[in-house]
Amino acid sequence: MARILGIGIAALDIINTVADYPREDDEVRALEQRIARGGNVTNTLVVLSQLGHRCCWGGVLTDGAEARVIRDDLAGFGIEMDAVRLASSGKVPTSYITLNRRNGTRTIVHYRDLIEFSFVDFAKIDLSAFDWLHFEGRNVPETRKMLDHVRRLTDPPPISVEIEKHRDGIESLFDGPAALFFSKPYVTAAGAGGPEEFLATVHQRRPVTELVCTWGVQGAYGIDETGALIHRPACPPVQIVDTVGAGDTFIAGYIDTRVRGLDIATALEQGCQLAGKKCGQTGFDLRSRKQ
Repeated sequence: MARILGIGIAALDIINTVADYPREDDEVRALEQRIARGGNVTNTLVVLSQLGHRCCWGGVLTDGAEARVIRDDLAGFGIEMDAVRLASSGKVPTSYITLNRRNGTRTIVHYRDLIEFSFVDFAKIDLSAFDWLHFEGRNVPETRKMLDHVRRLTDPPPISVEIEKHRDGIESLFDGPAALFFSKPYVTAAGAGGPEEFLATVHQRRPVTELVCTWGVQGAYGIDETGALIHRPACPPVQIVDTVGAGDTFIAGYIDTRVRGLDIATALEQGCQLAGKKCGQTGFDLRSRKQ
């Protein structure tokens, strides 16, 4: 069992399930609605906790009913919240998600009015207690300070960073982590011809960094220690139910495998298997459900 710290946001997800995604200016009736805790890093930590790891979240919350939904959910999975900063003003980030029942795709409108977790907050954490640190690639200047702080430690734990979307200066976060996770939207926006071309280009500049790219129904790609490209196919469920957080679940599977000392190919395999299981169910409780 490893002790893992995740730095990123937690959100309140308001998920409306519809029969088909509406056209612009349509008015449709939701088949069902649910409110749940969301946020990339907290999703990843919840899955890692179910894989047997002790997980801690560093982020920002407000006081109120919305925040209690998040706190109660994380507490139910044993996520430690000693590093959480309580903001005196603002609103819990909210994601309004339209989930298409026909094919499981999700479209997200995100609203945020809350301060970010800062380097000052991060510097208060005793990092010697952790075996792995995972960051959401956001709030770039402050995150860069956090990465530099870790690198100055005498015996720093491995770092991973999720690069989900383009932000000003996001490439500055590529230097230092043991592993970088790239999303399909990020790679596509970068103008690369595909995951193979993108990973090969980044590998030339950072040959010792583990580079991983998820590619939806095509699975995941990575580059191993020798520079060889590895591909593992997706593991879709019999019926796609909910793709929300599939990428976050993949990352959890990958980190779990690597902290246990297994190779990159095995990590890609487990990430795809867990992501597929997630797509076959609602929510992130993977403990007792079958695909």
